[in-house]
Amino acid sequence: MKRAALTLLAGGALVLTACADTQSLAYRGGVAVSFATRAPVAVPAPPASRTAGLLLDDTLVTGSDTLILTRVQLVLRQIELKRSTVTTCTSSGTAGCEEIEIGPSLVDLPLTPGPAQAFAVELPTGTYDGIDFEVHKVGNSDPADLAFVAQHPEFAGVSVRVEGTFNGAAFVFESDVDEEQEFTLSPALVVTQTADPNVTIFVSVDGWFRQNDGSLVDPASANNGGPNESLVRNNIQQSFDAFEDSDRDGDHS
Repeated sequence: MKRAALTLLAGGALVLTACADTQSLAYRGGVAVSFATRAPVAVPAPPASRTAGLLLDDTLVTGSDTLILTRVQLVLRQIELKRSTVTTCTSSGTAGCEEIEIGPSLVDLPLTPGPAQAFAVELPTGTYDGIDFEVHKVGNSDPADLAFVAQHPEFAGVSVRVEGTFNGAAFVFESDVDEEQEFTLSPALVVTQTADPNVTIFVSVDGWFRQNDGSLVDPASANNGGPNESLVRNNIQQSFDAFEDSDRDGDHS
C-alpha cells in the first residue's frame, strides 16, 4: 500500500497530528478532500482560506424542540482511495490502494451549507472509484493515540464530540463509534497532471439526534448509558457519504 503526501491548507478545518508535506494543491496529482454537513445553497461557498468562518451554529427546530449545534468534531485515522482495478482495500495493505496517513486527526465539521476544503493530497495519476476511511475511537495503547490525547485530552476513548444547546440547556455529547466507512465513487475520481479533483465527505449531522419519526432527542440522553445511546450511535454510523465533487458544490446529485 502506498502512502500519499498530505498538505494542510491555511485556515483548514483538519487538525493534523501526523507529519505533513509542505507542497500546495498546485503540484502534480493534487486532490482536495472536503467535508460538508448541509446541502449547498445558491450562493457560492466561501473559499477554503475562510474555512474558520464556516464553523457557525446549525439550528434544528421540530415541534416545540430546538437543537442548536455549535461545534461538531470527529476523529479520523486514515483515508484510502481505491483504483478502479482494485476489488477492495484492507487494513493490512492492498496494492493499488493509496493510503492517506492523517491519523488520528481531529476534524471540525463545517455547519454551514456546502463543503469546506480541509486538506490536499498527492496521488499518482489514474482513476479511483472507491474510498475508505475510519471513524476512530482514540485508545490508550497506540503511540499515535497517546500523542493525540496529550493534545486533546477530552478525546480519550472518544471518536465524536458535539457541543450545543437543547431547548436552551447546554450539552456535550460524546460517542466511541469506531468503524470503517467504505463508498463507491460514481463518477470515478480522475487524477491527471493538470486537473485538481475534489472528494467530499458528507456527514448528515441533521439526522444524528432524531427518532425514526423525525422528532428531536436531547443529545445529553444519548451519552454513554443514556436511553438514546443506541439510537444516536446507529444514526451516526449511517450518516456518512463520500463522492467525487470536482465542482466543489457539495451536491451528490
